[in-house]
Amino acid sequence: MKSEKGASAIEFAIVLPVLVLLIAGIMEFSVLLYDKAVITNASREGARAGIVFSDPPISDAEIEAIVNNYCAGHLITFGAAPGATTSVSRAGSGSAGDPLTVSVNYHYDFLVIPNFLNNLVGGINLAGQTVMRAE
Repeated sequence: MKSEKGASAIEFAIVLPVLVLLIAGIMEFSVLLYDKAVITNASREGARAGIVFSDPPISDAEIEAIVNNYCAGHLITFGAAPGATTSVSRAGSGSAGDPLTVSVNYHYDFLVIPNFLNNLVGGINLAGQTVMRAE
């Protein structure tokens, strides 16, 4: 019977790239889901600020600033600043019971293996939307 020295090292060398790719994929997907939750919560924060009664009423620009500040403080990005775009739409005159919609769109670029995946897929567009009725 021949010696089996080094067989486990060869097996490990074959399995290691698959294991590293699997772990990188888990990390990437986790960051993607976190960023999705952040933009959804940012739209919720903006909608809540917009529906609460205030005199004078809060403007759409102020709602967008609230959302963008939330995204800037919570999104996981490396390098460039987060580029979330926000849109606010009001139905009716803004009186009690009228709906306010806050939508947030964000282009997610992959972080763990950025050059490979961004060239292959080009990133993913994430969206969050919240509708609340004015108080």
